[in-house]
Amino acid sequence: MINILITGGAGFIGSNFIPYILEEYPQYNLINLDLLTYAGNLHNLREVQDDPRYKFIKGDICNRELVEFIFDQYQIGGVIHFAAESHVDNSIVRPDVFIKTNINGTHTLIDVAYRCWMKKPFVYKDKNILESTSNNRQSAAPRFHHISTDEVYGTLGETGLFTEKTPYSPNSPYSASKAASDLIVRSYHHTYGLNTVITNCSNNYGPKQHDEKLIPTIIQNAIKGNPIPIYGDGKNIRDWLYVLDHCKAIDLVYHNGKAGETYNIGGQNEKDNNFIASKICEILDTFKPKENGSYKDQITYVEDRAGHDRRYAIDASKIEDTLGWKANESFESGILKTVKWYLTKYEGQIND
Repeated sequence: MINILITGGAGFIGSNFIPYILEEYPQYNLINLDLLTYAGNLHNLREVQDDPRYKFIKGDICNRELVEFIFDQYQIGGVIHFAAESHVDNSIVRPDVFIKTNINGTHTLIDVAYRCWMKKPFVYKDKNILESTSNNRQSAAPRFHHISTDEVYGTLGETGLFTEKTPYSPNSPYSASKAASDLIVRSYHHTYGLNTVITNCSNNYGPKQHDEKLIPTIIQNAIKGNPIPIYGDGKNIRDWLYVLDHCKAIDLVYHNGKAGETYNIGGQNEKDNNFIASKICEILDTFKPKENGSYKDQITYVEDRAGHDRRYAIDASKIEDTLGWKANESFESGILKTVKWYLTKYEGQIND
């Protein structure tokens, strides 16, 4: 059995990833370290809470003593690092929280991993050995997989795509903190030979996402009869990625990605916020029609967010060509599954 440390596993992506990976890999024990801030919810993991191969530890990735204890107690053989403050609006109000968790927390985690793993006798330290073994996950050292975002690249014009070679140009405290954490992880590979991989994903959607995010916000406001708030003119574009497709990509990169590399993960589903809101309202009109009119009547435009990036779009050809990954869900199929899931979640609240 191999003990894998998952950080932030009670959050949106992590809570989808943990059940998936437990089912796919019977040889893994998963230790989930999560502080359970407002975005983390153990209810998201109720289907695995009694699994003997799963253990939850409440704690902060900034707490070095705790992280060292976990590495020593459980002989951690790999890290998949989801834990992060992630809501852009919150980063504008409290950037210090994002600096602490996303930068300092990532450094604490990877530094403990380095000092633990690089002491092991089987771990390579020579750069030539690093290069010769980096294509073979099983012959390399324990792996540190850092989960990041396409927001580190800044904003695009009407054309073009983010690639792994796009210069970093973050425009919010959130994206700046994630860019810094990416570079810290990169440095531990190039300086110390630590076996790292980084993935930068586009906007995820699907079950278990926090209510503050765009798609859950649209759904819950619609069914409660409240205004559906859309920033600015609603023409900000994102590349949307269904969360289970993302989980499968993480699986591939963790097990088969080349050490020291970055992989962009995108759904090739560029949609603006106007389209997202209208599409969700159309689905709700079908599955939970109003007595009068359409849910679209509730769409309301509000003052734009400070520093709101205009367009993101990912070129995922590297992970597709080298690892054979491909998103399974179209936006149409994924958003239908998502709306149905949230209707089930919110049904009790509506009846109340």
